[in-house]
Amino acid sequence: MTMNNETIKIKEYLVQRGIKIIKETNDELTIHCVFDNCDADSKENEGHLYFSKSTNQYDCKKCGAQGNLTTLMRHFGDIIQKSPRSRVNLNPNDVERCNRDMPERIRKYLNDRGITDELIKEHALGFGVFYGKKWITIPIKNIEGKFSFLKLRRDPEDTTNPDKGKVFPFGKEAEIYGWDTIREASDKLVICEGEGDRLVLLSKEVLAITSTGGAGTFKKEWATHFSHIKKIYVVYDNDKAGKDGADRVLKTFLENERLDIRLFKITLPEEVGDGGDITDYFIKLKGSAEDLFEKYAKEYPERPEIDISQFIPMSSEELIDILGLTIKKDETNKIITFLGELSAFTEESQLNISFIAPSSTGKSYIPTEIGSLFPRKDVIEVGYCSPTAFFHDHGKYIPEKNEYIVDLSRKILIFLDQPHTLLLEHLRPFLSHDKKELCIKIADKNQRGGLRTKNIILKGFPAVVFCTAGLKLDEQEATRFLLLSPETNQEKIREGIKLKIRKETDTLAYKKWLDYDPRRNLLKQRIEAINQMEISDMKLKCPELVVEMFFKSRPSLKPKHQRDVGRIIALAKCLALLNLWWREQEGSTIIANADDVQEAFRIWDSISASQELNIPPYLYNIYHEIVLPAWKEKSNIPDEFGNKPQNVSLTRKDVMKKHLEVYGKIITDVFLRQQVLPVLENAGLITQEKDPLDKRRVLICPLIGTEEINSEEGGGVKEENNHEIL
Repeated sequence: MTMNNETIKIKEYLVQRGIKIIKETNDELTIHCVFDNCDADSKENEGHLYFSKSTNQYDCKKCGAQGNLTTLMRHFGDIIQKSPRSRVNLNPNDVERCNRDMPERIRKYLNDRGITDELIKEHALGFGVFYGKKWITIPIKNIEGKFSFLKLRRDPEDTTNPDKGKVFPFGKEAEIYGWDTIREASDKLVICEGEGDRLVLLSKEVLAITSTGGAGTFKKEWATHFSHIKKIYVVYDNDKAGKDGADRVLKTFLENERLDIRLFKITLPEEVGDGGDITDYFIKLKGSAEDLFEKYAKEYPERPEIDISQFIPMSSEELIDILGLTIKKDETNKIITFLGELSAFTEESQLNISFIAPSSTGKSYIPTEIGSLFPRKDVIEVGYCSPTAFFHDHGKYIPEKNEYIVDLSRKILIFLDQPHTLLLEHLRPFLSHDKKELCIKIADKNQRGGLRTKNIILKGFPAVVFCTAGLKLDEQEATRFLLLSPETNQEKIREGIKLKIRKETDTLAYKKWLDYDPRRNLLKQRIEAINQMEISDMKLKCPELVVEMFFKSRPSLKPKHQRDVGRIIALAKCLALLNLWWREQEGSTIIANADDVQEAFRIWDSISASQELNIPPYLYNIYHEIVLPAWKEKSNIPDEFGNKPQNVSLTRKDVMKKHLEVYGKIITDVFLRQQVLPVLENAGLITQEKDPLDKRRVLICPLIGTEEINSEEGGGVKEENNHEIL
């Protein structure tokens, strides 16, 4: 069967093929699906494959098959004679000529439909003769910004033209009309059904794009180009094809797990009429853009409404108790980590937390377990990752600008067991919250093995949790993080083992117990409700109380205290956010009260000693539970004459022996020498000197906490010097 797919109509082709048409309306044909067994169980007068008579496009509502007359002919193996016009390329001069030759009546027609003269000029709309008929011309550019084809719209005064629209040159595939707008958008973008609708939306200063293939065409591969946009609104015509097409586009985005975009479906009011479009909404109904987003848009899929009346004010103790279902002990770590991850939902008060401790101590378990309470789309967990890989994986590449846009607003970023801090070094200005949009330059290898520079645009502030077994954290990173370490005492380990046994012996029962715990479920709903509130700002009601409490315990100030006070304020804001329904509000701004401030200071005081020294609690505990007690014991051993020794020092073997005695496990010489002692020395807690009697041996002398014994002997470090060190 030889046919010309340019001239034949879909109905004629189906008849010639002997395919029964079950139903025919003004512009729609329905048949049994020819691609799969979709209608094997359908009634004789029931089918699921729909054709548009005007566009020759089809769509199966069961198997999802989509295409046009050309693809249908290929399916049946018919020989398709391509029109010579399919080999014609669009000449940019044709675009300019059509724009120049637009009659005044066509310009007025477009103006009456909401398309201004500025838009006509900017988008080079025109008028010309193609295929022997007169058409309004809309130039379409490809992703590279070059003219690809003209979308033709019938001259409104031509009553002899049976076609509403065509393309020139013939045979071009559907394209996005508005690639440049996709790159320009960041906060929100509208996807509409037609080129005219897009232009009308642009006239209302609403960023919009459309597919040139109509309601039935939106390629899955297009969705990846929208990854940098926060919100997408889909508004199609008010008919069945439009409603189905809108759902199809939304599902395309929803099914792409790599995309984190909030989706909204705009349903036009019934007053636009059956088949009414966005142009009718603005021109006939005089609708506003504000109502379009606030009145007629609903999130897709619709979020279940959360009953906030079930919430009550929550104290830190209650929160710790709920988190204790899966995280035993570690009370301080639990509350700080939870508040840190909750801080992602603030505007600029995000906390950076670093869990630093040896392997198998549970440093990554706490943040990931708490992260499971938060919406999955808001949590990004990263295993080992180099800086280049991180930016490539989480960024949207803009080739014409050679830029990667990485938007981490309102995200919880958890780095699991990182071996080094190279990525943090690249993120230093971002972690300091210097600017909400930063440009970072990285060197990347090209195909020839050379290096080229790429620009990374970081947007927004995430809440960051960095887990590492490396104890030697650079001071520049240490000052940007709250330094935490999991507890390793016997009671915590015993409780953890019991929980592990319960989980591993009957995983399904454990999961069921956890999933059905009413307090845990209520906390998850509370988190989602807080997220949906989209709080834009937070402030303190009593700054004078912060001043009083901060300076009261810090007579001597350090530069790092400027960051510390910011962290205390951030904790207070997060405590207020947890109970936002019982806090003063000014629009979308929440006000933290005196109770929040006092509770924030109480939490901070539990970790302040190690934070003052810029070391993790793990090392602070080693000093106070291992090094100092070992030194005091050695200082109390009298010599043969009954006198206490002078100038006592420790060897590494002394520290290793005491560690085994206190913690019940061995600390290796390499780990002690390379990781522990250098950090303690840099913090001013110890000194290390070579033994004058044996240069191969290093002597360790503590500097803080020795006052009691030294004062008894009349020597040692003076008290005022110790305060200065602290």
